[in-house]
Amino acid sequence: MAETEARGGFDLHTHSVHSDGTTRPAEIAAEAASIGLAGFALTDHDTVGGWDEARDAARSTGVDFLPGIEITTKHGRSSRHLLGYGIDAGAGELFEALAEVRSSRLTRAREMVRRITVDYAITWDAVVGAEDARTVGRPHIADALVEAGYFEDRSTAFREVLHPRSPYYIGTYAIDTVEAIRMVRGAGGISVLAHPAAVRQQAAVTARELRDLTAAGLGGVELDHPENRDEWLPPLERAAAELGLAVTSASDYHGAGKPNRLGERRSSAETVARIRELVVTPN
Repeated sequence: MAETEARGGFDLHTHSVHSDGTTRPAEIAAEAASIGLAGFALTDHDTVGGWDEARDAARSTGVDFLPGIEITTKHGRSSRHLLGYGIDAGAGELFEALAEVRSSRLTRAREMVRRITVDYAITWDAVVGAEDARTVGRPHIADALVEAGYFEDRSTAFREVLHPRSPYYIGTYAIDTVEAIRMVRGAGGISVLAHPAAVRQQAAVTARELRDLTAAGLGGVELDHPENRDEWLPPLERAAAELGLAVTSASDYHGAGKPNRLGERRSSAETVARIRELVVTPN
């Protein structure tokens, strides 16, 4: 699906060291400029801690910046990731809910590490590292296991130790998807459903679910993502067109944490303009 451009375009899904990426926001801005991106969004998990650095670096490197966030939510029994763009960083209700999510993630990560250290010699300090303000999750545990020499990369650590059927695994608290959409809107932003056909899922988001979430206020869907399965996309493409949703393209860049390359999928300037039109508070 192609909103891809040889140069220009926007990467609307990136992560920094403030959540589970491996590069600083300023480094993402510098790389965006070096590869000819018109702009990027920083969408760290459950935090906006990297916005100021990203915004300043984007300004100094001459690229546009769209503030964002990625929220892990649950719709029924299914995990759904929601991208929120243009939210007011001072909004109370959303950030109170996100503080609870981060606290739950920290408690969960500590218990998973406790279980894992029975069989693998890693420490909590190795998991947390120097970035004590970041959102801690399974990727950081994976990195500690890789650093200790047990696995080649994050993907292998997830496959061998950190998957949901593992004896070390613990579920995590998540905000209800409809509630998260409402809170993002209440914070002045617009919600986009992330990677709805990702290969990691047992099945794609259904067209019916997309309609239900749109009725709740969803504004867009990330149909062009390197982890979406092409064969799962046609029903979602048709539903998105019928519902008038913004359709975004993005890499889900994590630095060295994933093979996804910055700018490998790009949204057009027109798509970004439409997202900004849907935002209540200009950013």
